Amino acid sequence: MPTFKYVAKDANAHNVMGKISAENQAAVISELRKRNLTIISVKQIKDAGAAKSSFTRKKVKKDDLVIFSRQLATMVEAGIPILQCLDALQEQVTHQYFHNVIVAVRDDIQLGSSLSAAFSKHPKVFDTLFINMVKVGETGGVLSKILDRIATYMEKTLRLIRKVKAALIYPIVVISMAISITILLLVKVVPTFAEIYKGFNAELPGLTQMLIDTSTFLKQYILYVCIGLVIFMFLMARWYRTDQGKLFLDGVTLRMPIFGDLIRKVAISRFSRTLATLLQTGVPILESLDIVSKTSGNRVIEKVVEGVKVNVREGESIASPLVKSGVFPPMVTRMIAIGEKSGQLEQMLSKVAEFYDDQVDTAVSGLTSIIEPLIIGLLGIVVGFIVIALFLPIIQITQIL
Repeated sequence: MPTFKYVAKDANAHNVMGKISAENQAAVISELRKRNLTIISVKQIKDAGAAKSSFTRKKVKKDDLVIFSRQLATMVEAGIPILQCLDALQEQVTHQYFHNVIVAVRDDIQLGSSLSAAFSKHPKVFDTLFINMVKVGETGGVLSKILDRIATYMEKTLRLIRKVKAALIYPIVVISMAISITILLLVKVVPTFAEIYKGFNAELPGLTQMLIDTSTFLKQYILYVCIGLVIFMFLMARWYRTDQGKLFLDGVTLRMPIFGDLIRKVAISRFSRTLATLLQTGVPILESLDIVSKTSGNRVIEKVVEGVKVNVREGESIASPLVKSGVFPPMVTRMIAIGEKSGQLEQMLSKVAEFYDDQVDTAVSGLTSIIEPLIIGLLGIVVGFIVIALFLPIIQITQIL
């Protein structure tokens, strides 16, 4: 839909400028007349701007969304009209794509759209959870409280994700460096020793010969190995996009040693917090479960939640399919079952989320202390193997002499 820039005068002869998205210029003129504005000019914004915006980053950070929600909540709570709130917010947003989205939302509201409907036109920025919660806030007349709750939820979720990333970055960096050093030794150092040992005219120890053969293969075919790895990663990424692939790989991550337990705790915390937030907001249980399944980030958890949704639709409990799944620990399922029976499900879910946040903190600290000696030990074994294999012929010759 094209966007038009207009200049007009209001009833007090003050200049009014703005942008409207409409089918054509006649629709813009009709809308401006409905607002009792005297039209001075209406011009369509050229596509160059749209072309320029296509090169801007379309990925809006969650931090920006948290700030936006918090500020919008504060302004709405202060009684400022929503259009003026969006005017103020779009002026201070530095992210060009997010700025354009806020302007588009403002224009839609000016044309009579609700805030949730305007947000729903931009799913890359505002997810299903955000839109549904805003919709409930509009309906119940508690928009500021809902926006504040959204910001709090996102802040806690982001804090959890950052902790996991911090725990994973260190081992990934160290392992990458270890692999790089090993490849460098095999490609640059081992061939030098291989040339020296050719002059011995003697059979090399099996360990040394295996290392030299590996080095020769890698040196000759390293380009093909790299291409093969890229193709393999590409195919795995394509497979992961399929339902079967995502279900299999997400299941593998939950069963991984060391990391699997951490990922499981993060998934349980996210499930509990999201469902608690939605239920506290007033979103219906079936709709809440549907949103939770889509925002879980893990296909195994998503499948379990789909089973819960079927159970609830048939009038059964939430806890039963969670027990059968084997993904959720007994403590979690029992707390949820107690919450259902006592009518305090939201409070129980919040407690589960807080408990597993603490568990993630403990797991991250433990993971860091465990991973460091493991990686150092592994690196020592690899380098030690290479060194021993390289110097074994020299040691044997010295013993013979």
